[in-house]
Amino acid sequence: MGFFSRLFPPRADGKPISDEWTVLPEDNASELVLFGDDAATLMLQLDIDDAIASHQAWSQRLQDVLEGTPDAAMQPAMAHDDTCCHLGQWLHGAGRAPLEHYPAYHMLVRRHRYFHAQAAEMVALVQAGDLAQAAQVHKACRHAGSQITLLLHELQRGLGR
Repeated sequence: MGFFSRLFPPRADGKPISDEWTVLPEDNASELVLFGDDAATLMLQLDIDDAIASHQAWSQRLQDVLEGTPDAAMQPAMAHDDTCCHLGQWLHGAGRAPLEHYPAYHMLVRRHRYFHAQAAEMVALVQAGDLAQAAQVHKACRHAGSQITLLLHELQRGLGR
């Protein structure tokens, strides 16, 4: 059983997970595992390795902006939009229905949203010339990016890949 699946099994009643997910579940009876057509469909819709590489590229773009490399497309409003990347589009689109009853999915969505919020703040700080504070915020981006990668690997294991 995967690490996050033990901590956050899906609800038995299939209802969405509450925003309050700080309390550990009473049991660890379920794992983020999909079978048959559901797993095949999700694997076709999202190449998880590509999603990981794509988000790592986002992190590198942020590092480049922090180090002074101009990126006209990287504006705070764009960076804040968690649907501006392939992973965000999938999470809020095709990936939502088959996964939304898994708490790990909601954790992934929250971490992804947080990553983009921190990215927007970092870009705004760079534009304002506050590089020291921008570097601190960039650390939060990197940390959230690592958590996204871990959750995507958990999803990948659940899909049997």
